[in-house]
Parts: sequence; C-alpha cells; structure tokens
Amino acid sequence: MKAANLAGAVLGAILKVAFAVIVVYLVYTGASTCYDYGYRIFTEPAISSGEGRKITVTLTSDMSATEIGNTLQEKGLVRDGRLFALQYLLSEYKKDWKPGTYELSTAMTAEEMMEVMVGQTESATEETVETIDNGSAITGETQDTTAVAQ
Repeated sequence: MKAANLAGAVLGAILKVAFAVIVVYLVYTGASTCYDYGYRIFTEPAISSGEGRKITVTLTSDMSATEIGNTLQEKGLVRDGRLFALQYLLSEYKKDWKPGTYELSTAMTAEEMMEVMVGQTESATEETVETIDNGSAITGETQDTTAVAQ
C-alpha cells in the first residue's frame, strides 16, 4: 500500500510540475506575441522603400476598420489587415476618413495611408530643394524663389 501511495505522490508531483511548465510557457508566448503586436501598432514600416508601387483602392462608407484592413492587405499595401484595423482604431483619423477611391503606394506607412483617406495631403510637409545658378541650394517648405543670374 505504501508503494502505491508513493507512486501516486510522485506521479502527482510530476503532473503538477508539467502543468506549471505548460502554464508558464503559454503565458510567456502570449505575452511575447502581445508585446510584438503592440509594438508593431506604432512602428510598422511600409511594405517597400523608395517609390513603391501605386495601387488604386476604393473604400465604401459601410466598410468597417477590419474590412478596410483586409482590403489593403489583399491589395498588398499592408502586411496584416488586423494590425491596420487596430492602428486605424487607435489613430486620430478614425472618425474623419471619407469613402472614395484612393491611389496609395506600397511605400506608405499606415499613418500616411490614413492621412490620404481623410483628405490631408502629403505635400504640405514635404521639403523642397531648389538649386540656384551658382550651385548653392535653398531648402524650406514650398518656398517661391527666383534665381537671378550674376
């Protein structure tokens, strides 16, 4: 009888340790996945660098954030449609987007795409560089300069 009790106690201890290891593994994996997803919400880069590929997307007024994200994922503009939906819901643009047809680029981040969907232009913040005849450059936001040859 004592041998059966000892075997039962050892088996019970082994099962408790195995259960604890599985719980710790699941918590670690879940926390790691949540951290990675949360980090990507704010730092997800564009699909491609440089000019990118221009893609036309039509969004309707009855589309939800998830449907918009899935559409952008199907067109190859974002890696993860659910991540875009979360970025959209956490953004300042969620109530301001307008349905319509947009020309988006694979070089745009999610925030840049949302700016286009609310009607803001990217060119408002672009810096222009103009070269004068003597080889020097003028930089600034959309300056109107007239070069005079000397």
